[in-house]
Amino acid sequence: MTERTRDTPDATENEERTNGYVPLRSYGAIGDGRTVALIALDGRIDWLPIPSMDSPPVFASIVDAEHGGHVALRPVDDQAQASRAYLPGTNVLVTTWTTPSGTATVTDAMVTGVAGRLPWAEIGRCVQGVDGSVEMEWAVVPGTILNTAEPRRLDTANGTVIGVDGVTIAIVEQGFEPVHDDGPRFSGRFTTAEGSKSILTIVGTYDEPIFLPEPERTLEGVDRTIENWSTWSKEFSYDGPWSDAVQRSALALKLLIFAPTGAIAAAPTTSLPEDRTGGKNWDYRFAWVRDLAYTVHALTRFGLREETHAAVSWVMRTIAEHDETMPIFYGLDGTKSDTVEERDVPGWNGIGPVTIGNRAGDQLQLGVWGDVFEIMRQYVRAGNVLDRKTASVLQDLADDACHRWVEPDSGMWELQEAQHYTTSKIGCWQALDAAVELHDAGMIDGPREKWIENRELIEDWVAENGWNEELGHYVMYPGTDALDCSILLHAMSAFDRGPRMESTIRAIEEQLQHGPLVYRYSGMEDEESPFVACSFWLAAALACVGRIDDAKQLMDDMVAQANDVGLFSEMLSAVDGDFMGNIPQGLSHLALIQAALTIEEVASES
Repeated sequence: MTERTRDTPDATENEERTNGYVPLRSYGAIGDGRTVALIALDGRIDWLPIPSMDSPPVFASIVDAEHGGHVALRPVDDQAQASRAYLPGTNVLVTTWTTPSGTATVTDAMVTGVAGRLPWAEIGRCVQGVDGSVEMEWAVVPGTILNTAEPRRLDTANGTVIGVDGVTIAIVEQGFEPVHDDGPRFSGRFTTAEGSKSILTIVGTYDEPIFLPEPERTLEGVDRTIENWSTWSKEFSYDGPWSDAVQRSALALKLLIFAPTGAIAAAPTTSLPEDRTGGKNWDYRFAWVRDLAYTVHALTRFGLREETHAAVSWVMRTIAEHDETMPIFYGLDGTKSDTVEERDVPGWNGIGPVTIGNRAGDQLQLGVWGDVFEIMRQYVRAGNVLDRKTASVLQDLADDACHRWVEPDSGMWELQEAQHYTTSKIGCWQALDAAVELHDAGMIDGPREKWIENRELIEDWVAENGWNEELGHYVMYPGTDALDCSILLHAMSAFDRGPRMESTIRAIEEQLQHGPLVYRYSGMEDEESPFVACSFWLAAALACVGRIDDAKQLMDDMVAQANDVGLFSEMLSAVDGDFMGNIPQGLSHLALIQAALTIEEVASES
């Protein structure tokens, strides 16, 4: 195992942009249950789709620095120092700016209403003078929606708004005067004083009339948003190890829950590169069934009943609507995705391509059967009862697993080459194991003995074909020597916590681990960066085979890899620890939660 450490960026550094871009580690996130904005340490909003996460991004300079659009707010002094943190128990971000002349704070919130999310997107950027005076500058620069539309200025009797295709943006400010405008661009400078308060409000709709809130209403809305997040966090129940990281991960996941349907996005961004060489840039604004399974486990453990029920209802309703297939992911509205469109923009740091859509949904991935059944098993274990329609769908899926587990598929990693992937077979084993449990609990009917028979056949297949005696570890598929980190999930599923899993873990440590970072499977060292979730899966698997001290150490090392506000991307560079891939990445935060819960549970039993 090669030891590598990263030079942790100072959260108070004066961050400079290179060709208009900042490191992905620089971003914090705010959201309202429908969309998410990314805010860099230098105070710029570089990503905001309106009205939903999967909508066109009217601010997208994270992938197109020149024409993507942004909302800037920071001191004029280039040497100003920034530090930031979320308000405890919230997704409200506070940046403190320190200059030789004074100190000011910027509080950023995606405003929520009295009864939940607003019918429009509304960001409140509140500037407060702490001491002395700070000259601030701001700009609202609408983008071209990934080079598909030109911003236009619309002057009306009630104010000026900006139109970009179907998106309408309104700017409401108080204390940000004087305002300078250049076509659809707005900017200005103002100076804070001790105790002063100013507010910049960005309101957006898509093909709808736009509401122009009074500045005082937005200030009230920001306070209400803080209260709403704090109230939600009080429902969150976890006081075990790494509690701060676990709570921040839960709050990050809450940002990814699409409130209109209950779907959970893998990430709120598209096409942030997995490696600096480019090519592996994907749209993650979809709901993966796999991620939902892990989320339900966490939500039930934390006592978050509403989110659990919404997620379970969404996945079963969506599966029933597409009963001819079992896609591995769906659109946030429950539709299937089968098209990809490439946009003519450079991508983050010039690393393309930038795409909209994802074709992998039609791949056969047998492990999804296990994910669906694990969702329902956790739901029932939490004390809930299944309805007649859900029970019927699950019975059919269990029968499908009996027939289809013998087929090759694309595996968990959505690979182009169909193979008999070991973890896909174990996913079917997991489905049938859960089906038997649900049957015995009186939740579903069906041929119990048939399910048990096929479960045992899968066990025999894995022992004969998925295990390589000479190498002493599970292999990715028969006939290869390759290791696959997804096998670690099945230490947690209890498929194997014995000597074979122990020796496979050792092989992964020797061949795929670099410091605390772990690659997805053999051969990826030259193609992409290490996968954050794999490190947390390894920590959990270590605990499952009794290596609790090693598990805790790896957890400590990985929690330290988060950025200054506790967020993770999909991958971390093995060279310098920089973030790679979409951010915030739901699976990374889910894996952190899963590892913390597993280590706590195993440690308490030992």
